[in-house]
Amino acid sequence: MEILLVLGALFLGFILVLISIPSILKIARAKKLYEPFNKQKIHTQLIPPLGGVSIFFGVTLSTIIATDGYSFESLKYIIAAVIMMFFIGLNDDFLIITYKKKLIVQLFAAVLLTTLGNIQFTNLHGILGFYEISYFTGLFFTLYAIVVIINAFNLIDGIDGLASGLAMLAGIVFGIWFYLAEHIPYAILSFAFVGSLAAFFLYNVFGDRNKLFMGDSGSLVVGVIISAIVIQFNEFNIVKTIPFAVDAAPVVSFAIIIVPLVDTLRVMSIRIMKRKSPFVSDTNHIHHRMLSIIPNHFKVTVIIIAVNALLIGLALIFNNISFNINLQFSLIFLIAALLAIVPSRIIRNSQHREIKKSQAN
Repeated sequence: MEILLVLGALFLGFILVLISIPSILKIARAKKLYEPFNKQKIHTQLIPPLGGVSIFFGVTLSTIIATDGYSFESLKYIIAAVIMMFFIGLNDDFLIITYKKKLIVQLFAAVLLTTLGNIQFTNLHGILGFYEISYFTGLFFTLYAIVVIINAFNLIDGIDGLASGLAMLAGIVFGIWFYLAEHIPYAILSFAFVGSLAAFFLYNVFGDRNKLFMGDSGSLVVGVIISAIVIQFNEFNIVKTIPFAVDAAPVVSFAIIIVPLVDTLRVMSIRIMKRKSPFVSDTNHIHHRMLSIIPNHFKVTVIIIAVNALLIGLALIFNNISFNINLQFSLIFLIAALLAIVPSRIIRNSQHREIKKSQAN
């Protein structure tokens, strides 16, 4: 019965998004609801940024239906946070609001999740020697984590299929664990999320004339859902004697969403070193660098997702070996950081070769 509900949520989310997108595209074209151009945009044609509408519709409705009969007190607060992210994102897609306003709404949604939804870190599993932490320490750390994850997925949404592909990978891994560990409501949420994103992915990557973007309304929704799932994954793994317990839960959860996190850290560090605002957009993201080497959105997306999957596998291997959690965390971060600079190094070496060749001629 439980597996049917989980698979039902996956299928329902997929179908809801699949059948809603043609209507969304029709309205967008009739009302000329297109994303405004700027110099950071890769696409040159007019494409509606309304994928978030379908994702919002698919995830919320399929989760509500499939979890009927389960005690899932946090769901109403997760949906409330999703609604806030959806509307501030939709606003930004067409009106371009300041990052300060977006940050205020993100913090408000994060406070709602932590205080009323009871989605909060209470234990750090030995990271930096800390285990159980105080309520206010946990509150501060949780708010910070939610805002970082939301913005990381917002920033990684730069080429076709990348944000949705990485989010699907995260949803599948977390969803499988939730199901095996018998946290069925969160398994349902995770697979409703995956199903909704899968249908959007098809239109976003292979849509041709029916292409649409996720938009901020989609990426912010994705970020807040993943942040809630990440926190609960860590909280459910505090007791190491439960079935399928993950000893190094912070390391594994970090590896699952490592690409958006490391890319955000790298890009913002570059901006700060150049004495620019860390919130001003540019083309230094990993996907921009890779497109300079491999000018194909789908290939770049597949490569980045595959690298993320390999890092997840490495984290799971480390977890099974069971050595020091801080060393595990450091190794995963170091490997990811080194991989993140590879495209820039390739471009730089190529430029140096071109300069030497021109000088020789």
